[in-house]
Amino acid sequence: MSQSQHHAISKNLQDVQARIAAAAQDCDRSSEEVTLLAVSKTKPASDVALAIDAGQLAFGENYVQEGVDKIAHFAGHQPPLVWHFIGPLQSNKSRLVAENFDWCHTIDRLKIAQRLNDQRPASLPPLQVLIQVNISDESSKSGITLAEVPALAAQICEMPRLQLRGLMAIPAPEPDNAQQLAVFKQMAAAFTQLQLSHPQVDTLSMGMTDDMPAAIAAGSTMVRIGTAIFGARDYSAATKS
Repeated sequence: MSQSQHHAISKNLQDVQARIAAAAQDCDRSSEEVTLLAVSKTKPASDVALAIDAGQLAFGENYVQEGVDKIAHFAGHQPPLVWHFIGPLQSNKSRLVAENFDWCHTIDRLKIAQRLNDQRPASLPPLQVLIQVNISDESSKSGITLAEVPALAAQICEMPRLQLRGLMAIPAPEPDNAQQLAVFKQMAAAFTQLQLSHPQVDTLSMGMTDDMPAAIAAGSTMVRIGTAIFGARDYSAATKS
């Protein structure tokens, strides 16, 4: 492990935190309202360890088995780490998520919610879940329409091993801040609406490295940042699972 890499991840985290604070200040929000989720997919446990050393405790993983391996590697860490599953979830992988992760951001159908609920061990706290909205209506993306949110939310709230915390979206890339903002504001309106029926809802997960300021301006409470912390990803070495 090179000293330069150690310094880089620590400095990158500080830079991202500063960008979050600046974006929040620009729209009269407190930076404490925005949680930084470090997206560690395809990155080795050694990089995650450097981020932990720099004070980061919340991590997002897109591939189930890779995430489970890292969770096992850092088991028992104090203070506890919080692991978020943020990738598309196939039914045959739901048990691994239910048994290992603290959060799942990508619930987009009743069947997956039911499986996660049934497979969540009673010894663990309820799995914290977000409903994924396909806000840009892209055929290639997971997620439901905004119109479908209330029904799925009501069904999830009947499940004792899940706790509905809010919404997540991965909008299509937009060329400028104004268009990014318009899309994120649709999500924020849906989030506010959801809170009226479900007061425990407190998390709006949206915004990544390229569109974070617009997401924060619209009301995001959690930004998912990978490249700006860990550097470009090497997908050749990644486990696609």
